[in-house]
Amino acid sequence: MNAVVRLREWIFQRVNGTEGIPVPGPLVGAEHFERVYSDPAADGRSRGAGLSDLFWYWLAPGPQMHQEHLEPGDRYQTVARTTRKVLAVPHARSDALATAAAGRILDELPRGRSVLVRLRDLMMPVWAEIFYEQVFGEPCPRPVRDLIVANADDVVTALKGLSLRHMRRRDRLTRYLLGRINAGTCPVVLPEPFTAQETAWYLQGAFFNTAVVQMSEAMAHILLGASTVSDLSDLSDESLDRIIDETLRVHPLFGVAHRITSAPIAVDADTVLPAGSVLLFNYLAFQRTGPAPDDTFDPERWRSLSRKEAHFIPYGITANRACPARGAAPVMLRAVTRAVLRRFTLAAPAAHTRSLPNRGPAYLTPIGQAGPSSARLAALRHADRIADAGRSVKQLVLGTWMVLDARRQKLCTTYFAPFTTEEARS
Repeated sequence: MNAVVRLREWIFQRVNGTEGIPVPGPLVGAEHFERVYSDPAADGRSRGAGLSDLFWYWLAPGPQMHQEHLEPGDRYQTVARTTRKVLAVPHARSDALATAAAGRILDELPRGRSVLVRLRDLMMPVWAEIFYEQVFGEPCPRPVRDLIVANADDVVTALKGLSLRHMRRRDRLTRYLLGRINAGTCPVVLPEPFTAQETAWYLQGAFFNTAVVQMSEAMAHILLGASTVSDLSDLSDESLDRIIDETLRVHPLFGVAHRITSAPIAVDADTVLPAGSVLLFNYLAFQRTGPAPDDTFDPERWRSLSRKEAHFIPYGITANRACPARGAAPVMLRAVTRAVLRRFTLAAPAAHTRSLPNRGPAYLTPIGQAGPSSARLAALRHADRIADAGRSVKQLVLGTWMVLDARRQKLCTTYFAPFTTEEARS
């Protein structure tokens, strides 16, 4: 299986080329990571990087309206301001919203016995309801929830190379959003000159792709981490925050963020990154430096470890497109974690990796009842190991095909080609 993983990485590198500069890496050490990431010249997002074609491919439809992929300027500022308004919810309201949504989804589980779930799948409807209510200001109807979950699941499954894209599935959500906008029943609308179609793509990308996927993955990792904690009797904010912070330290949601420099950046007296450089900011590598460089899951370290001293950027760098939900996300993650742990104990013997290709299989057992037997846990662990071999081969085949298809379609390159031609003429 390791050979298959290495082959996947080799193919990706061959197809994608070597345009990127890893940070931290030989040119930019960990001690310069945050300063370079915060530099005003590290502001380009999509244009000029072949790597962007891959992200645009996986985040379609409408990747040109995805907030994270808009180039700096008035359009980005307008979109970012709109997102901040949607997410500017008082903490008490964020807590109540997340607690209620988690409760509704957990109520749908079979009662009175242990149940085997995939934690990422269990969490997706929770976040679909939360972000629908934040956008539309009303409870999420079940058919719409299903549309959102199908869309988000298709995005993340394709990103992990476990399935091809299903654009018809994603387009159904686009049509629903466009219909609400045209009917005047969507409270969140981008101002002119943005079109209704662009608003639909924006909502889909920001809230019903990225937000649902990232928060569902985060919760799966948090609950898997919590399953290893011996004593969960303390569900105070401080205790839960230690589990959440340690989870995001060991399994950061963001892998590599790429930025294209618009001007030279001086790293030190001997190193200058020229304009047009593609910087690959590796969150995991950075968080493996500093005072907490290991990958051991130990929430208790946060009793003495300072967030300011730790190389810890769970929601990005404030000066460079930090996660717009960084204020509300910790509150909502804590609320959903508490809602689950108040009802269930968790047993999760399968592999727990950052990419989470197995979607986090775990047994949930109502508190006070006997959990799954050691034989059932061993069987789940064994079945996951066998399935992992098949998943790895699938990722090799489907991932290679999609990388090649993204290179063929050149969605980002083609989009910016007219702008490049106009600039050349002027």
